[in-house]
Amino acid sequence: MAWIVLFVAGLFEIAWAIGLAYSDGLSKPLPTLGTVAALLVSMVLLAHAVQELPVGTAYAVWTGIGAVGTTSLGIVLLDEPATLARVAFIGVIVVGIVGLNLTSGGH
Repeated sequence: MAWIVLFVAGLFEIAWAIGLAYSDGLSKPLPTLGTVAALLVSMVLLAHAVQELPVGTAYAVWTGIGAVGTTSLGIVLLDEPATLARVAFIGVIVVGIVGLNLTSGGH
């Protein structure tokens, strides 16, 4: 269950990171509110996940999910470059996330 909570926390991390772009430097009230709400949910879920998972592993997976998702959505939604190198390095992060999941036990 902790891995599912951690995955959802990572999705909310993606939401707040992308929200930063849409909030225009936190100057637009509605996108800013959504960004802050997503940040809070992400942190609360991460805190719950680390009750059962090693904190280093959970944090690395959480940031990895955020990095992969945010970079991918940046390409799709924000016209960020989709070079072969960027896509390859996103793949490396995914391999790291999967590896941490496969090799991590509880505390």
